[in-house]
Amino acid sequence: MKTEYLIQAAIIAAIYAVLTITLAPISYGVMQVRVSEALTILPYFTPAAIPGLFIGCLVSNMLGPYGLLDMVCGSAASLVSAWLSYRLRARPALVPLPPVIINGIIVGGMLYFAYGVGIPLIGCILWVCLGQAIACYGIGYPLLRYLNKYKRIFE
Repeated sequence: MKTEYLIQAAIIAAIYAVLTITLAPISYGVMQVRVSEALTILPYFTPAAIPGLFIGCLVSNMLGPYGLLDMVCGSAASLVSAWLSYRLRARPALVPLPPVIINGIIVGGMLYFAYGVGIPLIGCILWVCLGQAIACYGIGYPLLRYLNKYKRIFE
């Protein structure tokens, strides 16, 4: 792997983890808005974002309240979402969509089945999707449009 690739992945992982942990009160739970999920648009610019987002999420989930299950399921959801976002880079408006759908289903299902939150499964999924949509489309998509003007920094 190129040094730049590793550096980009490490920086993305670090920023993701710092944002998630610093904003912990809104980063975990059924109605979570992980501001760090705005970074899920970064696979549009660089494939280094795929491992970067995965590792950042893994570190965040290691320190979060949901333990091993969230480390495995939540981080796997981020990995799949990042890969799908990378595959959708020809259609920028769709780049933020995989994290909304994948995390909604996986994290919403995990919260319902493993942690027995007091709302129905569809409610858990929709609440997680809503929080993801706020982060990914409300913050991430404008970030994508802004960074697109400077995409040479990722080359």
